[in-house]
Amino acid sequence: MSVRAKICGLNTPETVAAAVEGGASYIGFNFYPPSPRAVTPEAAARLGASIPTSVAKVALVVDADDRLIDAIAEALAPEIVQLHGAETPERVAAIKTRTGRKVMKVVAIATPADIEHTRAYESVADLLLFDAKPQPGGLPGGNGLSFDWRLLKDARWPLPWLLAGGLTPENVAEAIRSTGAAQVDVSSGVEDRPGVKSPEKIRRFLRAATS
Repeated sequence: MSVRAKICGLNTPETVAAAVEGGASYIGFNFYPPSPRAVTPEAAARLGASIPTSVAKVALVVDADDRLIDAIAEALAPEIVQLHGAETPERVAAIKTRTGRKVMKVVAIATPADIEHTRAYESVADLLLFDAKPQPGGLPGGNGLSFDWRLLKDARWPLPWLLAGGLTPENVAEAIRSTGAAQVDVSSGVEDRPGVKSPEKIRRFLRAATS
């Protein structure tokens, strides 16, 4: 099985280059201001200028208003908008229509009930991303937390999906085997400290995920 990988929260030319050269299928830019990985639309545009068309640029937002959505679409022209907040199915559909881009909806997972919550987005999103539910007061993602991968074992979706949450170069291969994931996403698992990505960890993650 050929696994596709997304490296999220990049903010330097060196880490973008490591992701591209390592074979990432997606590169994510974080536009959530409280995150240590946050970038502006203008900074993301500069970083994204070197990304080849074979690699999809992903814009991560959290309950963003139309003004920010428009600024990102104009500056970065992402292929995918990743919605990591409490966006309703109606808001997902509205953003897809407004931008003309594919939309990836993130669903926070802790229990079987959270899996069923995903069904509401099947008709409006283009991709799904399953991440660990954050601790109260924590960031929506990038916390290094994982969830019980067994929750995904027998579930099926009509949309492509990605596995996230606590993945690292050391455990991503096992996560793929346990869930059957064809796509994976990492942020904090390839960092030296919050917001500071390691080019070497990015390369190791990509080798472990895609080999």
